Amino acid sequence: MIILGIESSCDETAAAVVVDGTTILSSVVSSQIAIHNPYGGIVPELASRKHIESIVPVVNEAIKTADIKLNQLDGIAVTQGPGLIGSLLVGFSFTKAYAFALDIPWTGVDHLEGHISSVFLESDPPPFPFVTLLASGGHTSIYYVKSHTDFELMGQTRDDAAGEAFDKVAKMLGLGYPGGGIIDKLAHEGDPKKINFPRAYIDKSAFDFSFSGIKTAVNRYIQNHKDGYKKQLSDIAASFQEAVVDVLSYKIINAAKKKDCKHIAIVGGVAANNRLRERIKKETANHNLVAHIPSLNLCGDNAAMIGAIGYHYLSKGTSSNMNDDVYSRIKPLS
Repeated sequence: MIILGIESSCDETAAAVVVDGTTILSSVVSSQIAIHNPYGGIVPELASRKHIESIVPVVNEAIKTADIKLNQLDGIAVTQGPGLIGSLLVGFSFTKAYAFALDIPWTGVDHLEGHISSVFLESDPPPFPFVTLLASGGHTSIYYVKSHTDFELMGQTRDDAAGEAFDKVAKMLGLGYPGGGIIDKLAHEGDPKKINFPRAYIDKSAFDFSFSGIKTAVNRYIQNHKDGYKKQLSDIAASFQEAVVDVLSYKIINAAKKKDCKHIAIVGGVAANNRLRERIKKETANHNLVAHIPSLNLCGDNAAMIGAIGYHYLSKGTSSNMNDDVYSRIKPLS
């Protein structure tokens, strides 16, 4: 089956053509970083307006790059939620009209399921069952994955997500937006042991997260070192990053042990963090586990992952209808 994937949940307008949920024929992403950078974060109204401008050319480019005709499409998958309502509505409404015009089935899919499915677009995907850490700007969760469409939530963040903490700390330090890549790069020049920021494990035997505390700790450090913190930016970045990575790696390794899974996956935007990737590979080797981490272009929001999960629903005959609507908050996965 040839599936067109469409993603517009936040600040990227993306379209991709995917075959059988595993092979990418094209993947086009139009980023809005330059638009939101002056504000230090995403402005929802600006995001939705930019999606309206970008959706048609992005989809056309994806079809053109895939070198297929529209009548070869077997279905369309689009992000239904969670995300920014205005942004989601652009992709969702476009898909309804596009599928109606082509007279093909379409399905709204969960953005988080899409991230989990990103590992199946790689050449060596994990076998079922496995545990996955999903860490992004808006979500930090651990799932026990039983099949392509069967997920058990083991734990999630109680407040800030890991990626959100990176963005907020970068803003505190005056580093710009988005913060993840900036802190990752700056941390290479710093000492991760220089400052002992807190690790919020909450309960070491459970799998929930909390990153609001470390954000506050960084802010207090800045306030207590007003005259000198700018000379310590690399050490602050490295120490903050190490604290976050410590918690993420500890939780996912323990989740694998609890579920007796040999394979783990790390997905989402934070999976692009070099220190986390390095640490996970080291920890899995130490515990005789196998790590699966998508390529960098599949970690952030993209439409290939939406096409991948959409394939598994459409191939079973599960489709959406014109009365369906988008949703902003996390819903329990299937």
